[in-house]
Amino acid sequence: MTHASSFWASGHACVGRGARGRWVRMVDARLRAPSLDDLAALAEDAWRRLPDSFRRAAGEIGFRIEDFADEETLAALGIEDPFELSGLYQGVDLPSRSLLDPAPQPAMVWLYRRPLLDEWAERGDVTLGELVTHVLVHEVGHHFGFSDEAMDAILEASED
Repeated sequence: MTHASSFWASGHACVGRGARGRWVRMVDARLRAPSLDDLAALAEDAWRRLPDSFRRAAGEIGFRIEDFADEETLAALGIEDPFELSGLYQGVDLPSRSLLDPAPQPAMVWLYRRPLLDEWAERGDVTLGELVTHVLVHEVGHHFGFSDEAMDAILEASED
């Protein structure tokens, strides 16, 4: 089965039928792919929009944006395709910490640009900001030892 495309142009924006037959707004082809800095800005915005109580409870946590996870990380997780990992939490989750343990390394959330962009393009039903927010909350949720249901509630609160 082949898919056809059609579009109508007005200035720099176009409206056309995408591969799935839905009407979509096309943008100027001169735009560039979002950079590491662009994703960092989306992640910062996502963090700011989360409930204050969530951010306070998280304490100190670092965020890092890279194109892909490094080979060592992928190997440790048993992942062969680097596009399969869009985010990662590294650290000791809060419920597992003990006052008797040595001070843990700072918690870190990694977001991987290329897998995020790939998923965003494939899905087509969310904005890049929504996807970054979802992955960020999911990874920070591991910091708290949260269930998927608790993470969904936090995401809903961030949309208000």
